[in-house]
Amino acid sequence: MAHPAGAHAAPPAPPAARAANAAAASAHGAAAAEYGAGAWPRAAFAGAVRWADFALLAVFYFGLGHALSANGLLNASLASAAPWLLGPLFAAALMRAAGAYRFDAYESVGRHAAMAGGGALAAAGLAALAALVSPAPAGGVLTAGVLGACAAALAHQGWRALFRYLSRSGRFARNVVIVGATPNAERLIETNARTGEVNVMAVFDDRAAGGRAPADIGGAPVLGSLDDLMAWPDLPRADCIIITVTSLAAERTRDLIERLRPLPNKIVLFLDLDSFQPEATNLARIADLPVAFVSGRPDGWARLAVKRAADLVTAGLALVVFAPVMAVVAIGVRLDSPGPVLFRQKRHGFNNSVIEVLKFRTMRADACDQPVRQVEQGDPRVTRFGRFLRKTSLDELPQIFNVLGGEMSMVGPRPHAIGMKTGEIESARLVADYAHRCRVKPGITGWAQVHGSRGPVHTAEDVARRVRYDIDYIQRQNLLLDLWILVCTIPCFLGDSLRTR
Repeated sequence: MAHPAGAHAAPPAPPAARAANAAAASAHGAAAAEYGAGAWPRAAFAGAVRWADFALLAVFYFGLGHALSANGLLNASLASAAPWLLGPLFAAALMRAAGAYRFDAYESVGRHAAMAGGGALAAAGLAALAALVSPAPAGGVLTAGVLGACAAALAHQGWRALFRYLSRSGRFARNVVIVGATPNAERLIETNARTGEVNVMAVFDDRAAGGRAPADIGGAPVLGSLDDLMAWPDLPRADCIIITVTSLAAERTRDLIERLRPLPNKIVLFLDLDSFQPEATNLARIADLPVAFVSGRPDGWARLAVKRAADLVTAGLALVVFAPVMAVVAIGVRLDSPGPVLFRQKRHGFNNSVIEVLKFRTMRADACDQPVRQVEQGDPRVTRFGRFLRKTSLDELPQIFNVLGGEMSMVGPRPHAIGMKTGEIESARLVADYAHRCRVKPGITGWAQVHGSRGPVHTAEDVARRVRYDIDYIQRQNLLLDLWILVCTIPCFLGDSLRTR
């Protein structure tokens, strides 16, 4: 590979240094994850600014509209009030379309002011046009819009300064893992370190296995090969994996993509071109490039907010409705066999993180501590009352608390136990896309379950079928589909004698 002038790579670390680096890997990963764990979502910041803009523009439109209306805006007819009401709504939409809420630490003052003010001015023009076909004075509406646009442009300079300050303090930092210890990757990390927008947790390169990779690049430790990355305990905390390879290494690129594709993390391919200038490149922008996604689904803040709100509402209602049932079930579990009422099991959650799922205990207390083995027909570990709970799925009701706590969703792929086996083989090894089902939060019920894939999966075909439904749900997920799945789940409480649970 031809390197840009001045580019260089650090020499390989001696064995002693590499051993020390490997020993410190876990500690560094935990510290890096903690740094990014408290990061505030950029979209949440942008959403707050949108509401602030709406309120600011509403003051100008409503205030001037109230002053120019004969009996005040509140007493005006709908036709007279419509242009004054539409102005802030038009501004909210057009300012977003203009890019006023895509905050970037590298963006110039003039460019951001133009996007914010330009969107608001366009909205003022539309509101004035609406006033031409209404009793409202078009000149007054346009004046309110222009004044509001100037105020919004000035306010956005304050928002931009606040964003830059918070970025440098790490409030918006996203955890990133880089694959490929290239010289340009080193310069990219060093150049972007001062912005605080991205926290590089670690670097992985297959050359590390042979001692041919440096101990660190740009201050980020090289923790091992790609195999080490796949087994890295802090991988679930990574928001994005960026592959940095040269444009000529086509075969290596294909190999890296195929090996990383099973991961649920967002994966972005970034070609390290000879003409590439790290000093002028924003690492955060690379992590956000939707056209470069190899794996994972681009974040949609609005979609996630709607789903979380729906989870809280439906889980809250379910808790109220099923509270008497859960009390009766708890008494039944206690009377049926000795042991705790609830069973807590560690399972895979979002991004393969480990969560503790709650269930009513359906097995003997001593069987709960045994290695994970799927339930079979007539399984002696299951209690008499436990068979009834499993048949009606009432044992899953305590997971409502997992939903309220944010670890699970009402609808999503069912969380599988860690190390769950199909036959003698770990289920995760049977299907290449198995880990993709962890791209979203697990659910109490899911698309696979309403299609009959409930309970244990005893063959590779069963695993593949469930994963196929789970991935289909992830690609299609929306509020109406979630509500439909919840409705289709209701008959399960009447019992299911066709499938063993």
